[in-house]
Amino acid sequence: MKKIALTSLLAVVAVSGAHAANVIDGNPLYRPTKGHFYSETALLSHSENADTWALGEEFGYGITDRLSVNVKTDVVEYDSFDGMAWDDFEIGLNYRVLSHGAWRADVYGAYALAPVWGDHESFLDADVTGYTWLAGIRGGYQTYLWTVAGHFEFAYAGSESFNWGDEGAHRLSMGIDGQYVLCNHLNLVAGLEYSALTDEWAKNSGTWIGTFGVNYNIDATKYVGAFVNGGFTHESGDWEWADGIGFGVKFGIDF
Repeated sequence: MKKIALTSLLAVVAVSGAHAANVIDGNPLYRPTKGHFYSETALLSHSENADTWALGEEFGYGITDRLSVNVKTDVVEYDSFDGMAWDDFEIGLNYRVLSHGAWRADVYGAYALAPVWGDHESFLDADVTGYTWLAGIRGGYQTYLWTVAGHFEFAYAGSESFNWGDEGAHRLSMGIDGQYVLCNHLNLVAGLEYSALTDEWAKNSGTWIGTFGVNYNIDATKYVGAFVNGGFTHESGDWEWADGIGFGVKFGIDF
């Protein structure tokens, strides 16, 4: 009996150690360690408009084991390259305020603008480009086999970087994300997020977006994944598809 118990314990330790070897694998609580860069690239389209594609990039650096900086951007093409746009550009900071046992918590902030350049043929067109300030918190429980994390964020968008007038829009977002490790090479991820403009709650109760994906670890510092997402938006009393079903692939690396 003691031999069986000891064998089981060693098996658990071996499996846990194998899973822990994956530095980056799509986990919602991932962050780079001090001196490390990371990159996550995603290609996304939607079922309602399959000739429109978005290529997104998130690039970050660990200043310390707790503090990191990141940049996000994407480009969009539509109607078989009849139109293209450099859409979003965002820069942010993330700080881990809690790392105790399996518990993790981060606070983060970001500044974003969109679109950067597009069919209006002007860089940061004053009549088109909007500017957003964002603050949020993410926290959860992370083990070798599974992770559950929730987030809550608030954003203010206006027509100028420092325009804090009443004409701006306020957005509230909250959600939950999870990961389940099948083996050292495969894991499943899923998430659900709700967001709404708080200024228009009377006529718009917001949008629900769900995501499901599968990630494959090439090695400890690289992974590829495939995912689908879709949701509903509620406007003027009716529920409607939010851009149809999205499908995409991604590649992540820590170096």
